[in-house]
Amino acid sequence: MGRGRIRAILAALRLPGVQALRSAAPGMPLWRALAGLLVVTVLLSVSAAPPAAAAEAGPLAPATPLERRLHQWPAWKLPAPLARPGHQAPAWPIWFKGTWLVESETLSMDPAMPPQPNPPWQARFRPDGRGGAVAERAFNACSVGRSLLGERLLSVQDDPANPQRQLARLAGDLLLETTLIGQRGETPEPERFLNDELSLQVLHGPGEPRVSRIETLGRWRLLVDGSIAAEQWQARYPSPSEGLAATPLSSDHWRLRLVPVPPGSDHATGTAAPAAGCR
Repeated sequence: MGRGRIRAILAALRLPGVQALRSAAPGMPLWRALAGLLVVTVLLSVSAAPPAAAAEAGPLAPATPLERRLHQWPAWKLPAPLARPGHQAPAWPIWFKGTWLVESETLSMDPAMPPQPNPPWQARFRPDGRGGAVAERAFNACSVGRSLLGERLLSVQDDPANPQRQLARLAGDLLLETTLIGQRGETPEPERFLNDELSLQVLHGPGEPRVSRIETLGRWRLLVDGSIAAEQWQARYPSPSEGLAATPLSSDHWRLRLVPVPPGSDHATGTAAPAAGCR
């Protein structure tokens, strides 16, 4: 599996959405395979059609801050039009509530290159008590991480004192710390949602900590069959120690598809392996 494909999955996974956990490639250091795993809040999307046909075609008209941000892809720069998060986890539309089978494919910047499928995983969202939904981020990150790394991912834990911080422990005495530092959500229509998140990632292990910032912008759409179609765009920036203003070191783009899993039947869709050991 290519490094870009795994990075895309993980990135999608901070859910809400994952950025460096990509280590399925032989000889690739585990810390690189993990970079960004937790940042993605793992929002995923689905549709009854295959991923290639599920997402909307082309960027939206740049009417709102996030639509303008999407229109600027891939020429992003920091600072981004994001606010500092509060003390509550970012909210998603209530139609994200439930357990989902997530399928994804990585899209190349070269239109001549075909999409590359990624391993499936599960994602879960629960009601937030305020009319929306919140991602079960530890489960989501664990599920996508296990689908890529297997037992090399030891555990994923949300910080009980800070809903914006998550810790992933890996084999080799590595610890990936991910903290949400900027976010924005927009609902241009009841069945459409855009969100953008900026996370600070610190990989602790032998040697100096490795620090980077990950921005992930997602565009989601609820379909008539109850599934969700989406695309995500992601950029990795250098450490804030190199300046608050920055241009991307690398960029990724992928298409996601979220299919609802009926309650009590998590294993009926063949996703037992991706979610193994995740609670």
